[in-house]
Amino acid sequence: MNIFSKLYCVISTLFLFGSCKEAVKEKTVAKDDRPNIVLIMSDDMGYSDIAPYGGEIETPNLTALAENGLKFTQFYNTGRCCPTRASLLTGCYPHQAGIGHMTNSPENPTGHDYEVPGYRGSLNTNTVTIAEVLKDAGYRTLMTGKWHVGYTDEKMWPLQRGFDKFYGIIPGATNLFKPEYPRGITVGNDSIKIADENYYTTDAFTDEAIQFIADTDDTNKDSPFFLYLAYNAPHWPIQAPQDVIDKYKGKYSEGWQKLREERYARMKEMGLIDANWKLTEQDSRDWDSIDDEKKKELDLRMAIYAAMVDRMDQNIGKLVDSLKARGQFENTIIMFLNDNGACAEFDELGSGPAEQLETKEGYVLSYGRAWANASNTPYREYKHFLHEGGMATPFIVHWPKGIPTEKRGETIREHGFLPDLMATSVDLAEAAYPKKYKGNDIVPTAGKSLRPLFQEAPKRIHTEPIFWEHEGNKAVRLGKYKLVQKWEKDVKENWELYDMEKTVPKPIT
Repeated sequence: MNIFSKLYCVISTLFLFGSCKEAVKEKTVAKDDRPNIVLIMSDDMGYSDIAPYGGEIETPNLTALAENGLKFTQFYNTGRCCPTRASLLTGCYPHQAGIGHMTNSPENPTGHDYEVPGYRGSLNTNTVTIAEVLKDAGYRTLMTGKWHVGYTDEKMWPLQRGFDKFYGIIPGATNLFKPEYPRGITVGNDSIKIADENYYTTDAFTDEAIQFIADTDDTNKDSPFFLYLAYNAPHWPIQAPQDVIDKYKGKYSEGWQKLREERYARMKEMGLIDANWKLTEQDSRDWDSIDDEKKKELDLRMAIYAAMVDRMDQNIGKLVDSLKARGQFENTIIMFLNDNGACAEFDELGSGPAEQLETKEGYVLSYGRAWANASNTPYREYKHFLHEGGMATPFIVHWPKGIPTEKRGETIREHGFLPDLMATSVDLAEAAYPKKYKGNDIVPTAGKSLRPLFQEAPKRIHTEPIFWEHEGNKAVRLGKYKLVQKWEKDVKENWELYDMEKTVPKPIT
């Protein structure tokens, strides 16, 4: 071989080596274009409280997400906080996850353990969480806010169920200014006390979520993230920063019937409900029967509740702004929903001493059933129940990169439910839902991916019946029909069948 042939071989080898090296380099640094997934949930909020669903409460950030994304009119939770969170996280029916009723509490660690698989009071190991599935698929998994699906053992907590980082509350309720009882704030697995006099959980949960994203970007910026942001607003105790409360004082002085009528009119105008639907009967005493001093207190209770929703929306705006600043907004899918219908627990006219309103004191402060009836306009019943007022949730989806321009602002009338969020997340993350996990057989997910509704012409996702049960209240949905029963002692023949495209609330007989 002459010198020129040898030189040619050397040059060719170097060229091929360099090309292969570049190919390996390109493969190594190729950007992961799977979307970031942000799941935001409010707590004890009514169907019509936010502006995109007919409410008068100022929620411009949720409005913007709805107008540039999609909003669903018939998406369902399970009617109560714990089973909703269990179903959302696992993609299964709550009974399959072990929380058919409620989770156990620190005061009564076996209080909701009925020693049957569907009612053990904490997430079981025959289900996987969205965080566990997405973590195995290469996602960073972050959570801030309310856990409430297992308290008595750390094995039930977020870090042990797939989340890389957690900041929030393990139990179901706390004072929003002073989260001390029963555990305070948990960071990772550790309990901390809050000394900041300006502390407010809604603000803190958002700030920590933003910081988690920034911190994990610094260490693993090429991987997408999953964020579960579970606010405890507007769950009781009704507490909000004073400047936000002041915006709403006096706005509810005409009472709940006037509020229901105004929201009902807006909902019809927006096309959220059929113009032929009648407003359900008022489930409270007449506003004019109440004395002026009590009216002033009730106006204040509703003003505080509205302020909680307003402040939550402000914080959602803060999160959106941070995603935009980091260049992550376009390929982040944001899904917003609520855990159950408005809360009618305690008294018709609110609970907790009036003198604690507008202070940082109190634990069981509520706005009452009368206002909850307005929050659930136009539906009847509340949290706990499986009529629309208990289980219909606002559901907003925003994803600039994934929702075609021509579909943005669309209203989706096909029905879906919580397990669909697992199936959707698995689809978006190109993940694999496991049959086994850590040696345990895993229950198949009950959900269907909603992705076709985001990107194609509307079509029915669920052609099979889907079911709910909580505290003896029951419901079945198949196509346009819904069969529902409210549990009443010694009453068996109270099933109601509804055509959801024609009549609400008149049942088909």
